[in-house]
Amino acid sequence: MFRLTAAALALSFAIAAPAQAEGRIRIAEQFGVVYLLLNVAQDQQLIEKQGKKLGVDITVERLQLSGGSAVNDALLSGAIDIAGAGVGPLLTIWDRTNGKQNVKGVASLGSFPYYLVSTNPKVKTIADLSEKDRIALPAVTVSVQSRILQYAAAKQWGDKEFARLDKYTQTLPHPDAAAAVIAGGTEINGHFGNPPFQEQELAANPNARIILNSYDVLGGPSSATVLYATEKFRNENPKTYRAFTAALAEAAQYIAKNPEGAADTYLRVSKAKVDRELLLKIIKNPQVNFSVAPQNTYGLAQFLYRVGAIKKQPASWRDYFFEDPVIAAGS
Repeated sequence: MFRLTAAALALSFAIAAPAQAEGRIRIAEQFGVVYLLLNVAQDQQLIEKQGKKLGVDITVERLQLSGGSAVNDALLSGAIDIAGAGVGPLLTIWDRTNGKQNVKGVASLGSFPYYLVSTNPKVKTIADLSEKDRIALPAVTVSVQSRILQYAAAKQWGDKEFARLDKYTQTLPHPDAAAAVIAGGTEINGHFGNPPFQEQELAANPNARIILNSYDVLGGPSSATVLYATEKFRNENPKTYRAFTAALAEAAQYIAKNPEGAADTYLRVSKAKVDRELLLKIIKNPQVNFSVAPQNTYGLAQFLYRVGAIKKQPASWRDYFFEDPVIAAGS
């Protein structure tokens, strides 16, 4: 896997080739344990393995981006085939491409509680946030963290005030945000992150505390990060697509049966500097699961339509996910 700078990413967009025939898949992911399914699939070459079962030799290309906006731009430019980002960016691009590229969800990457962590001793809840606070998140307005914060604001002050806290947010990749919160002494005194960054902050900075839990906003466990693709890629590459979803399902089974091996895989593939015991605690957390079927996403979709963030009203989660056996039990 490789990471792209803004300039290199722009160049890749300019020279991106159209979707290829069967046997090539380009996947974009971001940062964190939420991408463990992809890490396991990469480490064990599960996509290639499943492709061979279907008679296709698959070349897998991976790149790492930060923020739903960058991921969505990459997908629409043709630079990638599979996008990895939050439910917020998925709903944005699903709404934007309806009747055109028809982007929809492929699978969930699991359900994880996302924490808004603050080091400001005066802040106990989001109601205490003020001009003195700067909250880092992957993409202002678009990221799932931003959308959940808006949803929380709407529940606190009413739908008309859903964007009330946006002015306190700042776009920053999770690793950089975590480093700032852990070190202290910068204007960044909050981070709406994901595992393992949020747990690292809580462990390393005694002033860090949770002021918002995504599960409390969304009404329970929910899929925050998902994978999605264009209808064109899915239709023109049915075997490659099927191999990809089968690989995800196999990776999920592996993690459920072998959390220790999954932790080692994450450390090996991501090269992240994370304490192994902390990582295992995250993977074994009963509030965490690595199911590929989406869970509890529709409430956020309804909220985004209600406040005008998306123009098309989904009748159910099935409107913004492709119908495949691997996600049949979603919500």
